Amino acid sequence: MKLLETYQTFYFVGIGGIGMSALARYFKASGKKVSGYDKTNTKLTQQLMSEGIDIVFEDLIDEQITTLQKDNTLVIYTPAIKKLGILDYFNEHGFEILKRAKVLGLITENTDCIAVAGTHGKTTTSTLVSHLCKEADLPFSCFLGGISENFKSNFLYNGSEYSVVEADEYDRSFLNLSPDWAVITSTDADHLDIYGDKSHIEEGFRQFAALVPEDKKLFVRKGIEIGRDHQTYAVNEKADYYSDNLRMDHDKIYFDFHTPGESVKDFVWEIPGIHNVENATVALAILHNLGVDFDILKKAIASFKGIKRRYTKHIYKNGKIYIDDYAHHPTEINAVVGSIKTFYPDKKLLVAFQPHLFSRTRDFADGFAESLSNADELILLDIYPARELQENFEGITSTWLLEKVTLDKKEGSTLTEAFEKIKEKDFDILLTVGAGNIDTLYDPICEWLSLKDK
Repeated sequence: MKLLETYQTFYFVGIGGIGMSALARYFKASGKKVSGYDKTNTKLTQQLMSEGIDIVFEDLIDEQITTLQKDNTLVIYTPAIKKLGILDYFNEHGFEILKRAKVLGLITENTDCIAVAGTHGKTTTSTLVSHLCKEADLPFSCFLGGISENFKSNFLYNGSEYSVVEADEYDRSFLNLSPDWAVITSTDADHLDIYGDKSHIEEGFRQFAALVPEDKKLFVRKGIEIGRDHQTYAVNEKADYYSDNLRMDHDKIYFDFHTPGESVKDFVWEIPGIHNVENATVALAILHNLGVDFDILKKAIASFKGIKRRYTKHIYKNGKIYIDDYAHHPTEINAVVGSIKTFYPDKKLLVAFQPHLFSRTRDFADGFAESLSNADELILLDIYPARELQENFEGITSTWLLEKVTLDKKEGSTLTEAFEKIKEKDFDILLTVGAGNIDTLYDPICEWLSLKDK
């Protein structure tokens, strides 16, 4: 294979994916010609087009594709796409075609790569590590699985000594990386369409851990068995690195941070949930090991605004609160609902949830039902299929899942009907949650609540 630097043109199949778009931005920033295909026109694809990237939304072999030259074009695709005429064309005409994860591995192999893995928490942790690196002015680039609220992108270039990447376990993609530093936040069962069962996903994480050189650092949430030497981190229990003495004051959390050799008091953090203090703990551990002063880290932690669609919160003058979150696994829903109940125990919570994938809904139906039953009222949207076909999952529907939810106040809805149903409800807090296209409700809801607030 030719070196990446020798290609002048890069074509992305599935360019609207969060990981794919970060790579597209990297090559665009490097002065390359970038174009691509995605089946859905979203805010993210519109942003990419405004940055000068040509995107088509139909699986057609048009002039944009037929004018590409195989000798100077690299085709990059996401494994979420299984069958596509455009991919068939590139295969039949002898183009070099690589998976996203392979390209990310090639980009970062000549850097000190900080890779953050885990079935939950990897986006927040990798984004926070990137924010801390930026505030410390370290020479780094980052490729994230979410849009940082601080720098309004999932990609940032500030040098090439370090790279921060979200290490995705889907399709075992993270095994393409060459991590010098790594984090494992969690190894809960997920992506069972790929791994089959929990034991195989745990084995996948052990294989990822084995990629970290023995003379480098691997940080693992305390309690996870990973099969090699590592540093542990935790909250409210002793570990190699841990945080404790958590106090809440309005919407802020205060905590103390401990390394093997010292303790630092009174970090201030605005992102709710004990699980997010865990994420902050391991991010601080990494930056401490990179030699960054705690005075810098304190200021950087306090200025972290979070990630778009990770507990994005709006408070209105009339007292209503709107929260939007990407959670799409029962553990994640429990975490965000638990945080809301902790901060606002007496407020009525309306949840609008869109399940993501028929297979995930099937595999974790009882967990979804239990987590959603912690709301006061539920609007359950149709399942977002993504790469899957309904006919392959007979009987797996939102109606089937809704029957398992123990709430009295619950109903199903299409995405189209959901906004009107929300407007009819009595609530103190609205939570829209899911990883599909439920995010299209965000702007209409914000506009509606702002008008009601006048």
